[in-house]
Amino acid sequence: MITTHNLGFPRIGARRELKFALESYWAGQSPLAALQAQGAALRAAHWQAQAGLDLAPVGDFSFYDHVLDTSFMLGNLPERVQAFHGEALDNYFRVARGRSAQAAGAHAACCGGVAAGEMTKWFDTNYHYIVPELTAATQFRLDATRLLAELAEARARGVRAKPVILGPVTYLAIGKAKDGSDRLALLSRLLPVYAELLALLAAQGVEWVQIDEPLLVTELDADWKHAFSIAYHALKGSGVKLLLATYFGQLRENLEWAVKLPTAGFHLDAVTARDEVQAALNYLAGHKVLSLGVVSGRNIWKTDLAAVLDWLEPVAARLGERLWIAPSCSLLHVPVDLAGESRLDADIAAWLAFAVQKLDELRVLAAALDRGRDAVAAELAANAAALDSRRHSPRVHKPAVQAALARIDAALGQRQSPYAERARRQAAWLKLPRFPTTTIGSFPQTAEIRQARSRFRAGELSADDYTAAMRDEIARSVREQEALGLDVLVHGEAERNDMVEYFGEQLDGYAFSQAGWVQSYGSRCVKPPILFGDITRPRAMTVEWARHAQSLTERPMKGMLTGPVTILNWSFVRDDQPRAVSCRQLALAIREEVLDLERAGLRVIQIDEAALREGLPLRRAQWKGYLDWAVEAFRITANGVGDDTQIHTHMCYSEFNDIIAAIADMDADVITIETSRSDMELLDAFEHFRYPNEIGPGVYDIHSPNIPTEAHMVALMRKAAERVPAERLWVNPDCGLKTRQWSEVIPALANMVAAARTLRATLP
Repeated sequence: MITTHNLGFPRIGARRELKFALESYWAGQSPLAALQAQGAALRAAHWQAQAGLDLAPVGDFSFYDHVLDTSFMLGNLPERVQAFHGEALDNYFRVARGRSAQAAGAHAACCGGVAAGEMTKWFDTNYHYIVPELTAATQFRLDATRLLAELAEARARGVRAKPVILGPVTYLAIGKAKDGSDRLALLSRLLPVYAELLALLAAQGVEWVQIDEPLLVTELDADWKHAFSIAYHALKGSGVKLLLATYFGQLRENLEWAVKLPTAGFHLDAVTARDEVQAALNYLAGHKVLSLGVVSGRNIWKTDLAAVLDWLEPVAARLGERLWIAPSCSLLHVPVDLAGESRLDADIAAWLAFAVQKLDELRVLAAALDRGRDAVAAELAANAAALDSRRHSPRVHKPAVQAALARIDAALGQRQSPYAERARRQAAWLKLPRFPTTTIGSFPQTAEIRQARSRFRAGELSADDYTAAMRDEIARSVREQEALGLDVLVHGEAERNDMVEYFGEQLDGYAFSQAGWVQSYGSRCVKPPILFGDITRPRAMTVEWARHAQSLTERPMKGMLTGPVTILNWSFVRDDQPRAVSCRQLALAIREEVLDLERAGLRVIQIDEAALREGLPLRRAQWKGYLDWAVEAFRITANGVGDDTQIHTHMCYSEFNDIIAAIADMDADVITIETSRSDMELLDAFEHFRYPNEIGPGVYDIHSPNIPTEAHMVALMRKAAERVPAERLWVNPDCGLKTRQWSEVIPALANMVAAARTLRATLP
């Protein structure tokens, strides 16, 4: 019999129950017990959704982030929170977001906020994790309370549980040595804690433990390879069977020695590393389990079940009971359940599978392997019909779009003049002071805005009334910015539900779910649009809102757009053509919007590419190919404008130092990036690379409710001025202000404007 299992289930709930419970607790509107009860209810529901699997994960649920969970389980708490008393969960939230619930903890009155942990992307996904903080003095101490409690919960519900933990080598690799020390030097301190954890689980009667090491799909030097050998030889006598799990890519030169590490099982992502299955079989020891990820945990398209069975059946015949099947990775990256999507186009819905449906696919595959295809003939026939419908749908393929792609040439991506000439012309009409201030685009999405949008979509508010309500919100944003003294304004994006979904809704070739929510970080959920066909822009998308905003002020107003690479990377992308082709289609569509904004009188246009680096392949050898087409797409989008038009772009929460040359090749006049949580460390690249254009290093961490002081922001900008000439620096927040409240935004921006004035007066 084939063993079926899952690497992880979405945490947030089909209706975002976790999001609302968290935000209620943080706001002081509900007690900790209510939050914990909601967590228990979600875990129970998720185990029920996985009923029928031979093994279900335990430890994949998190109140914020599984990497932060690991840090707390290992006793690796930042020093700044170690003195706090009270509930452990409040300390946890302090690291995650700078503070916990209002008035939570014994020190709340005097020390309500601390610096939040640095946040960055989990490998090449849009999920953000809290970076482990390490120093040469870091000590580890096991606290497995949470994991053991969830294990007991699962067993009480009859779940055959498989605890899931993050592996020690990946944990060190994704951490940051705050003092520049060698992270691998900590391995000898870390492994005894892992051994203690595994022994505890063994004492609880646990048979299998899934230990995730996605680092294995990256390029590793000899030291990191040796670390894996040390780690797994040290843990092999732990008393439990270890399933070493890799995902997100191919292992290539790491495959043979990784499969041969002394673990009882090995999981291979057979969606992205299908070509490595045969080699893995050849390296597999005769006693060892091979788990194959045969259903994508990253995208929402139905699996071609017959095609999978064609190559999987010989593997099953060879391995027998030593073959396990699972999704390719945790289902954290897909929505929970397609069943609630009553408004989604029926044709398109038939092509999709969310988390629950992916587990159904897994069960069909297992039944076919165990009892033959005839046992699931109806399911296989329905699957084949859906795939055939998608393959031949005229809604997917549009000859006119293909013809437009064929006309793309190098000239389409070139500005009229070099940056130095453009900068002179832009400065002449903008007349901005040194250290000009701006924001990244969005202002708070208030309850009134959300209610108006909800009523409009429900047909309870007319289009005219909705437009009037949004114009009032735009006017408020403009008034507040003028009162604060910002130099370049934005309209606040009141009309936008999401920076990607908003554009996808207005582009042909996209579809939208009602509840296809995916966790981005903490309580922040996104609903990625579904890119199913060739892309066209039927009409202007932002022009009237931007034109109205500019009419309300004499100051320059930024037109705000999301760039093609970010729209691509934050969508569920079609899998029937290369991503580069889809990105060029998006570039042509957004280029039309850029030119329409310019014609409408907007001479400052921001094209956000927040996800540019996140799409970077995990292996450096593949970077150039991706960056070539990603940068080309941005340049196609941005570079049709005249020299007087200033193009901005924004990127957030990624390490940029290793792709700084590609960012320079984008040739944006101004780039804004996240730097506040990293204390300007992301600007280290500018010590060795002469960045030619202007840059705004973020000084206000908008992912925390903490309000930065003027002095703090001045200190950050002084650090920036050590790396970038002061005359080319802007002052701005890290990201958009959509998720914050006006009561936080106003004082924070007031401090930011004051910081800019101090800098003008004190920096030469």
